[in-house]
Amino acid sequence: MPRAGGTETPSLPSATVHKPASAPTSGLASLADALDAAVHPKVEQKAAAPAPAKKAEPVKQAAVAPAASSVATPLKPGTPAIAEKPWVVAPTPTAKPTPQPAVPTPKAPVSTPVSEEKIISEVPELKPKEEAKPAPVAEPPPPKHRVSPMFVMMISSELAPVAKVGGLGDVVYGLARELEMRGNAVEIILPKYNNMRYDHIWSLTRAYENLMVPWYGGAIPATVWFGFVHGRKCFFIEPHSADNFFNRGVYYGQNDDVLRFAFFCRAALEFMLKTGKHPDVIHCHDWQTALVPVLLYEMYQHLGMRHPRVCFTIHNFRHQGSTGENILRATGLNRPEHYFHHDRLKDNNNHHAINLMKGGIVYSNFVTTVSPRHAWEAKDDGQGFGLEHTLHVHQCKYGGVLNGLDYDQFNPESDPHIPAHYKVQTIEKKYENKRALRSRFWLADSEKPIIAFIGRLDQQKGLELVRHAIFHSLNNRAQFVLLGNSPEKGINDHFLGLKQHLNDSPDCHLEIGYNEELARLIYAGADMMIVPSRYEPCGLTQLIAMRYGTVPIVRACGGLVDTVFDKDYSNRPLHERNGYVFDHADNAGMESGLNRAIACYYQYPEHFRHLMINAMRSDYSWNHPGEHYMNIYDHIREK
Repeated sequence: MPRAGGTETPSLPSATVHKPASAPTSGLASLADALDAAVHPKVEQKAAAPAPAKKAEPVKQAAVAPAASSVATPLKPGTPAIAEKPWVVAPTPTAKPTPQPAVPTPKAPVSTPVSEEKIISEVPELKPKEEAKPAPVAEPPPPKHRVSPMFVMMISSELAPVAKVGGLGDVVYGLARELEMRGNAVEIILPKYNNMRYDHIWSLTRAYENLMVPWYGGAIPATVWFGFVHGRKCFFIEPHSADNFFNRGVYYGQNDDVLRFAFFCRAALEFMLKTGKHPDVIHCHDWQTALVPVLLYEMYQHLGMRHPRVCFTIHNFRHQGSTGENILRATGLNRPEHYFHHDRLKDNNNHHAINLMKGGIVYSNFVTTVSPRHAWEAKDDGQGFGLEHTLHVHQCKYGGVLNGLDYDQFNPESDPHIPAHYKVQTIEKKYENKRALRSRFWLADSEKPIIAFIGRLDQQKGLELVRHAIFHSLNNRAQFVLLGNSPEKGINDHFLGLKQHLNDSPDCHLEIGYNEELARLIYAGADMMIVPSRYEPCGLTQLIAMRYGTVPIVRACGGLVDTVFDKDYSNRPLHERNGYVFDHADNAGMESGLNRAIACYYQYPEHFRHLMINAMRSDYSWNHPGEHYMNIYDHIREK
């Protein structure tokens, strides 16, 4: 970590294969391999399970048994029972021997003494058999490196279920829970929105009053609250200002969002400084917290916070926090000539703006995105939205870690929001949820499959493809259910218009809005889940769908490629194939995936059932991502 002294930007430590050019590179080769394995894990292909042994048919003769048959022929009523092993010939009964007259027993002759010594001298010598020397035992492998527990501070704008807009809130909660289960101390800092789900916060109390947060040369007082969110330790920052930064009834979408979250970043660090919290790692999420590493290394390390290192996770490159230099004056960074440099915060496309997300990349010790495929797409395939060059410059501390899913929260065996609980062994109970879903939406009760879409109505999600999927499903013997809304009124109006036209259809229901309880019923009751995203950093919809045995139909992008493996074209073993994938983001591409799924449902129901089971057996819990992040934290905390 950069140390105090001087005004130039500190040389930030690298967290992967090499340090920056200014730092020595010796000694990192082994760390590089370990970290690369952690961040870009290779997927081991499991051997296909052997086919079950076929049962042999019973033989008709006592000769050689015939070849085994795949199905044993049942006995007709009244047929006598046969032996347990029908191919074993019963022995032919023999006649009883004729009784013989008793013969008198002869008297034993006088025996001659036997000399043991004489006989032993004439037979080969008795030698004990030499025991074979045991084969040399290989030395046991060295014990796997165990990462010692750490103090991790999460700083985020969302946390499920109290403040959730998209998948970010689920990720922060799931990762924090996994890290705690591994023995780490984890705390989370959030804004105190006035529209949070306060019914999910326990023991909410004031933890720090009159926190004076420097702002525009003055200070804004704030109160810091503490509470538990389903076991997670959380601090909520409430500013007392005429700006009402977080008392607006919304999380995002305000004209001054950059100022709102810049204040949040400064307040979070000020709180840690005043309370003496010096975590090993500060984990920041998305552009809303991207100023934290900038402020830490440019200001707070000189005030004594020299211990923490920063991991910065980018969940969506599309939103980067591009703004003017006034943000520098507001937060006290000042010196615009220092930060308006292409190696620091200067926007790569707009040279008159600074880019907060770029600052997070430059100043953090390690940068992750939410799937290995998306890490490559952002850096090399044009999905970095202008940050491709910055990612290339800092590629030695950049990688992808696939998000996980909280398998306790999303569990069809115990989900309180679904009428029938089930697991792989009782998957037929899933159809009780299908009937409940049809009853809820007044859909016709038929043999048709239910295809569903759940998610934010955003252009990223491929809205034209979603709309086409509705009509294509209805015209190809399927029903369709949609649950979602959009922050843009025009998009909501468009889908509300579709709803009015399709309202009388017995095979379609469009629900414009979002309700978590209703979402769970759809996950459990639908047969297929369509995810036609134009780009998808990771995606949780397909992970939740597979957890509930709903077959995903996805476009080949981002985390969808890392989690869904096509039934027909994947090179994975059959027991790892769990859905359908199409390549092109157009109607023809999506139709190819839908048609194959619908055809399998009708023509090969057993194959479709195997897909459902494979999906449920896929492991996308937080276990593996938790281990990867622990390795990253351990790597950067001493740098």
